[in-house]
Amino acid sequence: MRKLYIGNKNYSSWSMRPWVLMRQAGIAFEEVRLRFDSFEPGSGFKRAIDAVSPTGQVPVLVDDGLVVWDTLAIAEYLAEICPEAQLWPAGRAQRARARSVCAEMHAGFRALRTHCGMNIEADLAGQGALIWRDQPGVRADVARIVSMWSELLAAHAASHADGLLFGRFCIADAYYAPVVLRLARYALPVPPEIAAYCARVQALPGVRAWIEGALAEQDFRPFEEPYRLQR
Repeated sequence: MRKLYIGNKNYSSWSMRPWVLMRQAGIAFEEVRLRFDSFEPGSGFKRAIDAVSPTGQVPVLVDDGLVVWDTLAIAEYLAEICPEAQLWPAGRAQRARARSVCAEMHAGFRALRTHCGMNIEADLAGQGALIWRDQPGVRADVARIVSMWSELLAAHAASHADGLLFGRFCIADAYYAPVVLRLARYALPVPPEIAAYCARVQALPGVRAWIEGALAEQDFRPFEEPYRLQR
């Protein structure tokens, strides 16, 4: 059985990506959740993950003794060993485009990721309004996301009914699922067609299952939420 090592579902956006990908695509795996207690050397989390991964970070996929770390590497590995799941779009050009937007997420949108930390159980609309007012980098990141998603949704609207970035669910939708949740929790303004896409992503069974798991944790980690003194 494949094992996917993840952190707290409420906070770990990188863990969310391969978990949602595998759950939504019907790829069997065993979840191993390592609770975030601290990221300092010697913490319980660090001892547990250091025993599995050379990077000391989640997520990590262990498949029959093979250790695959880094979200994008995990996604590519799954696409290779589970071709029946069709995790990338079918056409070569569309696969290249999907890889490009995933790589852009992997390396970019630093302002959004810095100022709008992943937090599924919190209503952060008040913080979001201040961030939107005061952080031009966040506004620029959201503008780029809106532009990207709008172009992709328009390009695939006629050929598919699922209403996802490349028509049917693929790695790109899993990759941007945490962005969808950030936009929602911080109530950042987006056009109606983008809000509709966000609603479709949140309705995916794999995403719903992750959200339900995050809400069930009830595990407030103060070092993950410097903007809140209590729940």
